[in-house]
Amino acid sequence: MSGPPGGPGEPGFGIYVHWPFCAAKCPYCDFNSHVRHHAIDQPRFVEAFRREIAFMRQRTGARRVTSVFFGGGTPSLMLPDTVENILMAIGDAWEMDENAEITLEANPSSVEADRFRGYRAAGVNRVSLGVQALNDRDLKFLGRLHTAGEALTAIELARSTFPRLSFDLIYARPGQGVEAWEQELTEAIGHAADHLSLYQLTIEPGTPFFNLHQSGKLTVPDGDRAADLYEATQALTGRQGLPAYEVSNHAMPGSESRHNLTYWRYGDYVGLGAGAHGRISGDRGKAATANHRGPEDWLNHVETVGHGMESEEWLTAGAQADELMLMGLRLREGIDLGRWEDLAGRTISTDKVTFLVSHGLIERLDKDRLRCTASGMMVLDAVVADLVA
Repeated sequence: MSGPPGGPGEPGFGIYVHWPFCAAKCPYCDFNSHVRHHAIDQPRFVEAFRREIAFMRQRTGARRVTSVFFGGGTPSLMLPDTVENILMAIGDAWEMDENAEITLEANPSSVEADRFRGYRAAGVNRVSLGVQALNDRDLKFLGRLHTAGEALTAIELARSTFPRLSFDLIYARPGQGVEAWEQELTEAIGHAADHLSLYQLTIEPGTPFFNLHQSGKLTVPDGDRAADLYEATQALTGRQGLPAYEVSNHAMPGSESRHNLTYWRYGDYVGLGAGAHGRISGDRGKAATANHRGPEDWLNHVETVGHGMESEEWLTAGAQADELMLMGLRLREGIDLGRWEDLAGRTISTDKVTFLVSHGLIERLDKDRLRCTASGMMVLDAVVADLVA
């Protein structure tokens, strides 16, 4: 398969499919994921996805799908037939690009060779593994159900089954120093095929880790140590041929995640399933959609009215411009200033740009493109706030 279609600013059209069920809830996770101690009626969910796909096709009109992403939750708990039937419904509703990227997230603890072969036969051509750490102590701390050995086995199985592979790691864990992280990251790169997602551990409200952190029972690296770990990450991945193309994502050139580029390039995407979000262009501009978060609530709503949307907001041009800036500056390729100015209805402040350039936080690629520097990426929210104010 070739690399991402088009150049900077060509986002494509994506479909996100949310499978909300997990075998266990990780203590750091604030995603819309749910544990159920009974068998999931997957055929019933497939039929609900079909109905929501048909509804969303009416909203979007004819489009060419460049990526499909099965996220969660734990999509690798889905039966291959479930994945295949959803992909068939998507293909019936929209034209599928011949080089469409079709990604499925998987946890090493739910990986089976037969199931992987089933996903591949269903049309999945990229898998994203939630590895998170390569030592058993930290995997246990993170609440993961797999061991480091099982993770490595899953990586090798994925590499032998799918054309493309990514896996996630979490760093800035309690007590983690730069040298230990560099050793772990070097090992990970040795197993990586073409893409790594490397996230700093964040303490999110509503999670068990948040409660432990508030009570002083969980300490994470302070700002300076976190910055050191981030800088070490960028340097090591760059030397090893997996440079950052986004704040937390690294790839061999041409192996960037097409689906995620749709988000960051501020393209259109349909969100299917419980809690899924979407951005869809129409006669009134661009709409932000959000589905009911509870799996059963979503299911009942789809069966009753044909879709699972809980809310839909038509975004003002100014709100779209803000989102474009926030998403686009995450990318190494930066943003198209002309596109931003068309949405915002004003030109970017030359004084603000000059100030941020002088402080080494942003740089001009040419007169029409702007991007964050490595230093700017570490204070991205502040940079964006300055630019759009």
